[in-house]
Amino acid sequence: MTNYEERRISNLTKETYALVLAGGRGSRLFELTDNRAKPATYFGGKFRIIDFPLSNCINSGIRRIGIATQYKSHSLIRHVNRGWGHFKKELGESIEILPASQQKGEGWYLGTADAVFQNIDIIRDELPKYVMILSGDHVYRMDYGPLLAKHVANEADMTVCCIEVPVEEAAGAFGVMTVDESHRVCRFDEKPATPSEIPGKPGKALASMGNYVFNTEFLFEQLEKDAAHTSSSGDFGNDIIPKIIESHRVFAFPFQDPDDDKQPYWRDVGTLDSFWEANMELVAPEPQLNMYDENWPIWTFQEQTAPAKFVFDQDTRRGIAIDSTVSGGVVVSGSTVRRSLLFSKVRINSYCDIDESVILPDAVVGRSCQIKKTIIDRGCIIPEGMTIGIDHEQDRANGFRVTAKGVVLVTSAMINALALKNIE
Repeated sequence: MTNYEERRISNLTKETYALVLAGGRGSRLFELTDNRAKPATYFGGKFRIIDFPLSNCINSGIRRIGIATQYKSHSLIRHVNRGWGHFKKELGESIEILPASQQKGEGWYLGTADAVFQNIDIIRDELPKYVMILSGDHVYRMDYGPLLAKHVANEADMTVCCIEVPVEEAAGAFGVMTVDESHRVCRFDEKPATPSEIPGKPGKALASMGNYVFNTEFLFEQLEKDAAHTSSSGDFGNDIIPKIIESHRVFAFPFQDPDDDKQPYWRDVGTLDSFWEANMELVAPEPQLNMYDENWPIWTFQEQTAPAKFVFDQDTRRGIAIDSTVSGGVVVSGSTVRRSLLFSKVRINSYCDIDESVILPDAVVGRSCQIKKTIIDRGCIIPEGMTIGIDHEQDRANGFRVTAKGVVLVTSAMINALALKNIE
């Protein structure tokens, strides 16, 4: 990239306002999102999902950001205030939380477009030339600069960021685009049962990532029109995109590695299985998502904790972790941890065998437990001697959730309910 191109992209990012849609419930994560929005869900040992789009913005040079919240947003708001509240408005940078506050009408956010519409006056006050709408519940690293540059080069009214996914994965789950040779969108189907394939790539569909770039005035015009239709669901995929592709310049921007055109890392951790799998990928020797890249750091809030600690070195009581990721404040006391990911301040007491498990912050595992292929929610206290993930019939009888792929979810509420059941 030449110096001129770098300066041009730098100017584009300064003229852009990013709105992160972070109000999603994440219902397919079941009890894991009973008390938190999906973007506030923990990921990767020390992060939350919202940290990834926010870090992408900051690393791309976009420093005017709004976060639209709605469902059970307390933990999300607290996290953003602690980890992202240091930006200076007087320096032209800010990360502001925009709770659903019925600014337009008396309803809450109906859909993605309505969430933007209800914050239209806040966006207008920022005077941006471009508005970037970002999903707040995906895990990926992306430089938004080339996306903005392509949007301008195409003289587009709207640009949709997209990825290639298997047709069976796209069916009923993603908005699917059909494009011409210049990547102009000819057709858009929201979560079709039978997605159209990419020409020359059988079995692949071009799916929307839920990330959009708009010319600001064009966005406001379309939002006003959509809000005037009482039958609209207030959604970009269902309502706005299908109506504008014939009369306006809508382009797709494929999310690809600039060096080899391969599909970069991107995960929708919207199910318990995909959440477990994405976390498990990180314990590999060379995971596709490189969390150690100092040129593209993932920022977050993290408490100041003591270093991780592994204690006892006896034949029957040795604290070790193998092929695992262990965060600060963790204590592994005389137990073996294999292929697992332990978040901050987890404590594993003696004589335990932990395998292929994701254990969220502040959880405590009592002595002599066997745990395999399990997600343990924050603050869980696992009683001494429990076996989880070995006998799924027993797991279900204990009130734990077992997925189709054999991942077990355990929450504090489940543990408390089991304790009451045993008393009775």
